Amino acid sequence: MRRAPVPWPVVALDRYVRQTILPEIGPEGQRKLSAATVAIIGLGALGTVSAGLLARAGVGHLKLVDRDVVELTNLQRQVLFDEKDMDLPKAEVAAKKLRAVNSSVTIEGVSKDIHAANIESVLAGVGLVVDGTDNMELRFLLNEIAIARGFPWVYGGAIATQGMVMGILPGTTACFRCFLPQMPPPGSLPTCDTAGILNTVSSIVGSLQATEGIKLLLGQRPSGELLVFDGWANELQRLRVSRRKDCPACVKRETEYLGAKRGQVIAALCGSQTISIDPAHKGEIDLAGIEARLRPLGPVKSLGSVLVFDAGDAVITIFSDGRALIRGTDDPQRARSLYAKYIGM
Repeated sequence: MRRAPVPWPVVALDRYVRQTILPEIGPEGQRKLSAATVAIIGLGALGTVSAGLLARAGVGHLKLVDRDVVELTNLQRQVLFDEKDMDLPKAEVAAKKLRAVNSSVTIEGVSKDIHAANIESVLAGVGLVVDGTDNMELRFLLNEIAIARGFPWVYGGAIATQGMVMGILPGTTACFRCFLPQMPPPGSLPTCDTAGILNTVSSIVGSLQATEGIKLLLGQRPSGELLVFDGWANELQRLRVSRRKDCPACVKRETEYLGAKRGQVIAALCGSQTISIDPAHKGEIDLAGIEARLRPLGPVKSLGSVLVFDAGDAVITIFSDGRALIRGTDDPQRARSLYAKYIGM
């Protein structure tokens, strides 16, 4: 016998019944999830997994934040994207996919590069942040605003066959700088391009982050432990991270990163020959006008909210807010020169 068609929209009780019967969640916990606002910063291997799970779990409002566009190498592990999404902004693609998964929650795609000048506005109204970022500087910045605002966040990292996760609640657990007091020197850490990544490991980390996030949203006190595992060797460690009495962030309340002055922001993306340039200009730019100017100079295509221009030795993706990804170089000065040449400062 064929089942009757599921009514549209799907009744919330039916949608979440497999988790509301859990004593750890229950109907009251589901109401807390539905009232929550969560930001996922970074929609790579970790962020796409955690965003998908939180949307399916019924978190009421998700902000999906990423500065990048979809590339072929992403498809090995970034579960919200497929081949037809190439060159499109990750935040917009992920938001569209997850709206189709759960129409009863609000899902907002934010195609921005997060830095000291905009992190407060991007995270306005957010009660929890899930870390899917690909650089330490942004984690140090996130740590400072979490302390300043008092919201919890979930750190996660994955490289090669190893992963780690920690739930951080300011004033209760150690903060990120208790765990890592100083920024590692450039080039001292492996990247996904230099060390590789096992996709099962990144999926496990993203799942654990979503679990930690759900527990924090339901009011459960985090363990204060860093969970470290090796997916190939089947090794698991739980490391207690103590609060440092001299921590510059959570004890001394220094804002080394949050207080940074903002000019033009130039940042290299994780291990790839790509530079992100975020100009000091605020507001929308005339993409159609830029397309018309670039067309005589080389192949250019419009993908709605972005332009992709082939400059010969580099490919430039231009966003509607003036930000650009310069692919084909890891030299910030070269990237700045290309931006000035084809877009203008």
